[in-house]
Amino acid sequence: MPDVTLSLDDVVQPFHVDALGVNGRVVRLGPILGQLVGPHDYPPVVADLLSQVVVLAATLSSVLKFDGVFTLQVQGDGPVGLVMADVTSAGGVRSYARYDADRLAAVDAAGAQGAPVPALLGSGYLAFTVDQGPDTDRYQGITELVGATLADCAHDYFRQSEQLETAILLASGADPLAAGAIMVQRLPDKRGADKDEAEEAWRRAVILMSSLSSGELLDPAVTTDRLLYRLYHQDGVRVTEGRPVKQSCRCSRDKVEMTLRSFPQAEIEDMAEDGKVTVICEFCRTDYVFGPDQIEALYQD
Repeated sequence: MPDVTLSLDDVVQPFHVDALGVNGRVVRLGPILGQLVGPHDYPPVVADLLSQVVVLAATLSSVLKFDGVFTLQVQGDGPVGLVMADVTSAGGVRSYARYDADRLAAVDAAGAQGAPVPALLGSGYLAFTVDQGPDTDRYQGITELVGATLADCAHDYFRQSEQLETAILLASGADPLAAGAIMVQRLPDKRGADKDEAEEAWRRAVILMSSLSSGELLDPAVTTDRLLYRLYHQDGVRVTEGRPVKQSCRCSRDKVEMTLRSFPQAEIEDMAEDGKVTVICEFCRTDYVFGPDQIEALYQD
């Protein structure tokens, strides 16, 4: 059993195995999930699914060069209608899930753990979006929800796109919340390289990655360096500087005020309870409370 007095490090760790022609990432999240998921009091299967979305978003965003926001959104017609996480170029993360409690109550928990995509999400899509601001074009990649897991969906996206061959393994756990991912990407073959040897090297990289158990990936007593050494030491694995990720919501009172001002004053006043309007951020659960004088001030020139 993992030592519960320890915690995972909330770091994206790049690694390289030159002999096999691959780059990779290991991401192991612990405390950040308590900050992102904990305040929402999600049902366990929803918290687990959202934890996997967060770690997948942190992993995928780390291989892109961008200055802005990377968003991973999974939407379906199942009991869980939406799970999403976004990651800024500075490593700030926020997340959210929307679900139907009545439909979720009818879901078999064991089936949801083994095959969360069909059991919880149903039919729909997984989308990656990179937004670098109003003066740039947004990049978006979309794939249908296929297979049993989010890793299956990601694999399908990379198979359909003309990007690097990619293999991903995801794991998640509860009490405490934890999630981990390891990803390897095949680099373009060097000029003059033997194609059969390059193919064999890629197969070896994936097989070794796949030998990693969920328990190992989520065990805080096993450092990431030890984990990578166990997998790839015979092939000369090396690591570069890791990047921490942190909970960071972009909500603010100014943004809420701007949103409220977009509605007629009478509509906002009708929303009041005990004379106050309360707006709750769906990401971080922060309350923004506006009394009668503050509402009146919103509409003053």
